[in-house]
Amino acid sequence: MKKSDLLNYLIERFPYLKKKDLHTILNGTFEAMTDALSKGDKVEIRGLGSFKVKVKKSRKARNPKTGVVVEVPEKRVVHFKMGKVLKKKLFSRPV
Repeated sequence: MKKSDLLNYLIERFPYLKKKDLHTILNGTFEAMTDALSKGDKVEIRGLGSFKVKVKKSRKARNPKTGVVVEVPEKRVVHFKMGKVLKKKLFSRPV
């Protein structure tokens, strides 16, 4: 689901709200989440899950094409942990 799909879902779900207002709310939500994560804060949405920034240590890796060993620098990554409600919905459906 892309951001535009999410916006269209919200428009269908809340027809009494203006598209412009829903767009503003959606952008504000994402902006608040990215600001919090960039500061190193955890973002928790009950039922959905939590987002947290983790630091991956530097490591050695091998270029598969040349076989040369290179140093991969330390980097920050966003980790998502599923909430109970999402986990229950996801794993209750057959594959």
